[in-house]
Amino acid sequence: MQKIVQYRNKCIGCGVCAEQQPELWRMSRKDGKAILLRAVKKKEIFVLPMNNSAHQKTLEVIQVCPVKSIKIS
Repeated sequence: MQKIVQYRNKCIGCGVCAEQQPELWRMSRKDGKAILLRAVKKKEIFVLPMNNSAHQKTLEVIQVCPVKSIKIS
């Protein structure tokens, strides 16, 4: 199963991921960075198993992230 990987320390808080895919992303009120909902934190990396229905939209989010802090593994 593929996973969405977020390198949160790279996030600049532009919010494009939360706008494009609100079912998976929220913006933190604390630090202004994106939060990958229901993700597991491993060191400073957040990982979420991805279902097939989210794949295409996630690819679009990856392409528009200005700092490339989101990947699929």
